[in-house]
Amino acid sequence: MNEKITSIRNLLIKGRMNEINSLVKQCIDEKEDPQTILNEGLLAGMDDIAKKWAAGQAFIPEVLIGARCMNSAIDILEPYLVKSEDKSKCKVVFGTVKGDMHDIGKKLCTLMMKSKDIEVIDIGVDVDANTFADAVEQYQPDVVCMSSLLTTSMPYFETVLETLKERNLRDKVKVAIGGAPVTQAYCDQIGADLYTEDAVSLADALDQMYS
Repeated sequence: MNEKITSIRNLLIKGRMNEINSLVKQCIDEKEDPQTILNEGLLAGMDDIAKKWAAGQAFIPEVLIGARCMNSAIDILEPYLVKSEDKSKCKVVFGTVKGDMHDIGKKLCTLMMKSKDIEVIDIGVDVDANTFADAVEQYQPDVVCMSSLLTTSMPYFETVLETLKERNLRDKVKVAIGGAPVTQAYCDQIGADLYTEDAVSLADALDQMYS
């Protein structure tokens, strides 16, 4: 593996944002594959942090600092990951549900979908059911994606689904859900159309559905 990519991975937990961004730029200048920088550097580094946190070897501030560094680096990488074809494969409205302010997972999913020529309208975090429904009416997407990283906010998926039904919009869109506490069984239970474990799987699934 490129030594710079290995350094990016190792520097995430230390919160060395400037060094990480500099290394990302150097890798791009050296024509390193942007997807490799993302997967083997940034995502692998965040996975390392998550495993250390789960094992009690890292703490929430380190997780948040690593995520902030990753987001900054992704801003640099995004123009090199997103393809420039005129026509998108499908259109997605994406939001984190009401009661949840988490943005990292949504941002990663958005980036991966854009890399597959999928148009994404990001409607933010802490999004209520009527705002989801309004976005469906306004943008007429093929898919509504909802995320939740909290068990306390996860039941709000059902509220959104009910609101879409009440406003006669449910049959017009596919609904995808995801997040740390979400499972395929829960997806089936509430009647959503798609669940995936991570950003790459979501992008791949939609790419296959709409190719």
